[in-house]
Amino acid sequence: MRRPTLARPAWKVGTVALAAGLVTVACGSSSTSSGAAGASSSTTSAAPSSLAASTPAASTPTASPASALCQDVAALRASLDKLKHVTVGKGTVDEIKADLADVKAKLGVVKTELHGQWQAQVSALEDSLAKLQAAVNDLASNFSASTISGTVSALRGVAAAGSNLLAALSKQCPSASPSPST
Repeated sequence: MRRPTLARPAWKVGTVALAAGLVTVACGSSSTSSGAAGASSSTTSAAPSSLAASTPAASTPTASPASALCQDVAALRASLDKLKHVTVGKGTVDEIKADLADVKAKLGVVKTELHGQWQAQVSALEDSLAKLQAAVNDLASNFSASTISGTVSALRGVAAAGSNLLAALSKQCPSASPSPST
């Protein structure tokens, strides 16, 4: 028997449906873990940009390194780097608080621009920043070896959560890739 002549149009329809599905997955990937989110994000880059631009669900931030999102992600990265490399000591509590406030402000801007994307990574960073805030408050009120240790531990948590978010965002803004931790 001969195959129906609809094979080519069906293939094209299947390709368009697959591309639309990938765009849908990209918009819904914000609640996945960082590993799965990175994998789904990398598959969405194969979708044709003309399809993504014409789809209502394609209101995701642009991937242009010069875009506002990418500029704000770069600013967040710089703030995180500054916070990660602070020396914890008796006279540095105010510096840590200022750096922490700067990261929170820049994260708020990036979070707004993401429109719900990468929510798991954003929430993880927000949680780690809250833990650092509590540790710094403890350090300020009772400077001791245990509060120093708690602050250093909280800083490591911020560094890890920040790296996870920046790794996820590096799909949209290649300059956002996390810097190596020291």
